[in-house]
Amino acid sequence: MAEKFTSKVTAVLVFETGDTFYGQGIGAQGAAVGEVCFNTAITGYQEILTDPSYASQIVCFTFPHIGNTGTTNEDEEATTEAAKVAARGAIFKAAVTPASNWRSEGELGEWLEARNIIGISGVDTRAITSFIRDKGMPKGVIAHNVDGKFDIPALVSQAKDWAGLVGADLAQDMDQDTPFDWREARWVWPKGHEDKEGVKKVVLIDYGVKRNILRNLVSVGLSVTVVPGKTPAKDILAMKPDGVVLSNGPGDPAATGKYAVPIIKALVEADMPMLGICLGHQMLAEALGGKTIKMEQGHHGANHPVKDHTTGKVEIVSMNHGFAVDSKSLPDSLEETHVSLFDGSNCGIRLKGKPVFSVQHHPEASPGPQDSFYLFERFADALG
Repeated sequence: MAEKFTSKVTAVLVFETGDTFYGQGIGAQGAAVGEVCFNTAITGYQEILTDPSYASQIVCFTFPHIGNTGTTNEDEEATTEAAKVAARGAIFKAAVTPASNWRSEGELGEWLEARNIIGISGVDTRAITSFIRDKGMPKGVIAHNVDGKFDIPALVSQAKDWAGLVGADLAQDMDQDTPFDWREARWVWPKGHEDKEGVKKVVLIDYGVKRNILRNLVSVGLSVTVVPGKTPAKDILAMKPDGVVLSNGPGDPAATGKYAVPIIKALVEADMPMLGICLGHQMLAEALGGKTIKMEQGHHGANHPVKDHTTGKVEIVSMNHGFAVDSKSLPDSLEETHVSLFDGSNCGIRLKGKPVFSVQHHPEASPGPQDSFYLFERFADALG
């Protein structure tokens, strides 16, 4: 599955299997190892690459034209310096052209270099996507060298020797060290982001939160305080919040759950209303008796159909996860509220008799459709 091009090779993508793709480098130089996944979104590449949930992953974009709208600080999703370089690399079909958008503040290549993210273009992204669909997400190394010199066997060994994401607690590297308050609401034309004061107070436990989750909470009238992922339950309860949000984040939920699950259990036992998103959803399920599993290809994109059993409606959502809640493991105390119409996998749960629920997908989108914004309103209403 090797692909060579007539123009000078300045970058390579190497799988643990030995499959090698040659192309042209963009962004930072060097080599980075990670899990290779594909994302089917056709917009929002900057939001994708700054999503902390992509820590230790190399993202293959199935849409061929990436970068031609440039970059802007308003599309930033990371909230910490570590999260800004969560994604290890980016894979493009077509070469990145000069930015052509009124919102652009800079070129994608310069932005990637400043973030120390390695990019490669001119590769067969369809072949990479087909490989992942057939064989699962491989360990891989993306390398960029303007001299075009690469030690392929050494890169294959580097990919093979990498531990991978199973058993990896990556959330502890993505969250903030100290609590902070958030008041910025969703972007609204033509004003942009505006600060708002909320009525009800919520504490968000940060495992690698996206900014647009925080913005959506503010936009439905909530005052948000963000705390690190290892904050004890007693400290959270001492803040007297009206509810708690469990954020998205990267890595294996079973690994992060070693310290997060006891905290979540204590908050549930204290009758705290709760909303979980992505990694937060997975760990809430574990705290309530469910189990999580590693997926073969995961769900990454902005065009995933999900059915909400509580309303009977189908929504198109954004997803970014390589682990999932095992529906068969859910105890009778939990109700499955959402399910993927692609593969039937679990996408939402609710604790019967309590205002505690979570979803696997990203209701805040960014990028993606806004069909799931109602979940933030549902949570705000649950606070009384």
